[in-house]
Amino acid sequence: MGKIDEIYMSEAIKEAKKAFEEDEVPVGCIIVYQRKIIARAHNQVERLKDPTAHAEMLALTSATNYLNSKWLNDCSIYVTVEPCSMCAGALVLARIKNIIFGASDPKAGACGSVLNITGNKKLNHRIKVKSGILEQECSSLLKEFFKNKRIQRNNDINENNELNENNQIRRGG
Repeated sequence: MGKIDEIYMSEAIKEAKKAFEEDEVPVGCIIVYQRKIIARAHNQVERLKDPTAHAEMLALTSATNYLNSKWLNDCSIYVTVEPCSMCAGALVLARIKNIIFGASDPKAGACGSVLNITGNKKLNHRIKVKSGILEQECSSLLKEFFKNKRIQRNNDINENNELNENNQIRRGG
């Protein structure tokens, strides 16, 4: 199953790259049913001004509409980053069969890193989880995105400092 996982994860990475280009946190995913991609999505939190517009949530809606069912029992989701608690919870509620992700999320991951919602025995459904598929490529997108954000933030701070200094000079300060 390794090669097919890489092929599907490559499709999720294409979605993450779309998010990157749109200045969204670069997370992408696809949902597969009977070896066919039935849903694709990437983060759209900024565009939609919606904190729930994670790639997984958008793909879930698309997949359930495609199958005309609230259950995704025989589906697998391929996502570039370990799902957060919101997304992992929604995937449990949708009864998805498998989660395959690239990079772990040590700050918010809910498939074993911070929490393990997907394997919680108190819940009515557990999901098989596989991690580390094309991990380097998935994590490098995130690292590049946040590096660019830090550079942009520092440039903005420097510009503001220069403006303040110029205003003080003009006022004789």
